[in-house]
Amino acid sequence: MVRAVVGANWGDEGKGKITDMLAQESDIIVRFQGGANAGHTIVNDYGKFALHTLPSGVFYNHTTSVIGNGVALNIPVLMKEIESIVERGVPKPEILISDRAQMVMSYHILLDQYEEERLAGKSFGSTKSGIAPFYSDKYAKVGFQVSELFAGESYLREKISNICLQKNVILENLYKKPALDPEKLYEELLHYKELVEPYVCDVSAYLWKSMQEGKNILLEGQLGSLKDPDHGIYPMVTSSSTLAAYGAIGAGIPPYEIKQVITVCKAYSSAVGAGAFVSEIFGEEADELRRRGGDGGEYGATTGRPRRMGWFDCVASKYGCRIQGTTDVAFTVLDVLGYLDEIPVCIGYEIDGKVTTEFPPTVLLEKAKPVLKVLPGWKCDIRGIKNYEELPENCRNYVEFVEKQIGFPITMVSNGPGRKDIIYR
Repeated sequence: MVRAVVGANWGDEGKGKITDMLAQESDIIVRFQGGANAGHTIVNDYGKFALHTLPSGVFYNHTTSVIGNGVALNIPVLMKEIESIVERGVPKPEILISDRAQMVMSYHILLDQYEEERLAGKSFGSTKSGIAPFYSDKYAKVGFQVSELFAGESYLREKISNICLQKNVILENLYKKPALDPEKLYEELLHYKELVEPYVCDVSAYLWKSMQEGKNILLEGQLGSLKDPDHGIYPMVTSSSTLAAYGAIGAGIPPYEIKQVITVCKAYSSAVGAGAFVSEIFGEEADELRRRGGDGGEYGATTGRPRRMGWFDCVASKYGCRIQGTTDVAFTVLDVLGYLDEIPVCIGYEIDGKVTTEFPPTVLLEKAKPVLKVLPGWKCDIRGIKNYEELPENCRNYVEFVEKQIGFPITMVSNGPGRKDIIYR
């Protein structure tokens, strides 16, 4: 059986924890899109980890971790990440990398940094990890696929020469920066070949065989619905599809094999990066929620940037769940809200004097004002509770109100950062 874990909102929903938890009953965990530009925070028996490329199931001995063809593969970052978890006592994971995955090159990172510099105050809030230039090259058909590392010297040198011709025009004339050195790029590729060779395989064929054998496969998405380049808050989005449907493409499996889509929603809202955020809050109210939120505060797992904070957004979450094809909602960080007397929830958007509960395109979203409904808080710590019926009445009312508003079943409630802090409904 194939299941997908994806985000309903702007990312940062707690997907890492849910993946880590579900990995216990999975054989294979697949990262199917995105790169090292966002992280998943996980707390387990080994400690607290921020993973960027590795799938969140690497902490179990029985799992195989797969980097799918849809991933923006930064090989040095991946190798450093493997080393960093092994150094902390985690058994070395079994890892497979798709021969069709493409690589983030050093010049992608430079181009990302230079473009953000050039845009200055009008930048896209990039993490400067090279993701947009990487995907631009992938779709312009000038990227490097892992399989090409094994194509021989003359092939690589010819491709490098063509890339330098194109990139150096931009580097020297637009950004006024040094040109790329073809020899250094060739050495970079040889180094990548040496690092990645032990892990490379035909991932699509491997997953097909595994499905025939009845293995449990878990697809792990990065970021969330609202960061999808087609369906998100364009242009303040990422450069790869964040939807469960893309899991079939980014892993190389048939779409009909995905039987369950677990969409992760936070009990409040948070976002890293620029873009429309209707239920956003500011000042002391935001600072307090940020300080108490997540596990040790709401800060980006990759950048360390303080996350923007807001109340739960039913409009965005209903839309995010719908385009994911949600079968189950995992509702996370509910415990964080225990300090509040009252909890506002965004139930609609007012745009040009009219209220809507449908998520609009960005040009209208920029004008939207939140329509809030205030619910009573439960004013106590709910960590440690294992049964849904044992939660305070106001807490259950909050969950059930949100469930009704979004129209998708909340089947898991997370009430703490640990792997076992979960309530099944």
